[in-house]
Amino acid sequence: MKCFALTLCLQDDPKKIEMYKEYHRRVWPEVLADLRSSGIQTMRIFLRGRRMFMYVETDDDFDPVEGLQRAGSRSARSREWNALMATLQERAPEASPEEWWAPMELVFDTSWPQHLPQSSGGE
Repeated sequence: MKCFALTLCLQDDPKKIEMYKEYHRRVWPEVLADLRSSGIQTMRIFLRGRRMFMYVETDDDFDPVEGLQRAGSRSARSREWNALMATLQERAPEASPEEWWAPMELVFDTSWPQHLPQSSGGE
């Protein structure tokens, strides 16, 4: 399994932020099916103010750029969903012009070898 973190902002409009949250309480079944069939096992989106953070767990062969694009264009319903969401979103300030969801750098993981508990050897 692989994991990815990405960031994006919602537009600075309280009504649009509430719309975004409401849509995500009732994601269209076709969109969920397209995400899963593209290799996404888990997707979580967190929100603080306007800033969103998306955490994705995927199959080992998943490529984040190609895979997310493929998931979002797999069906007419997913394309419609993504077009609708784009009316509520905007790029994060640090995103490049070709990025929508901007990838984030992993800087800490408790499962890195140097952070795992050390065996005392005598137990």
